[in-house]
Amino acid sequence: MRTLVDLGDTQLQALDELSKKEKRSRAALIRRAIDDYLAKQRDKHEGDAFGLWGERKVDGLAYQEKVRSEW
Repeated sequence: MRTLVDLGDTQLQALDELSKKEKRSRAALIRRAIDDYLAKQRDKHEGDAFGLWGERKVDGLAYQEKVRSEW
């Protein structure tokens, strides 16, 4: 799918220089940059839940067993 994106002159010049250096098209470089950005955002959100239990004084397994015993 095609998408129109406005780039500044300095961005376009830097992209062209990188394109020549890596012998890849502008489009390929932009797709790779978007993929990298999306992966970083996904990784950022996946890690949001880690450490939520960390500051509690109760052992996680003991808490789980206590809650289950109440059923």
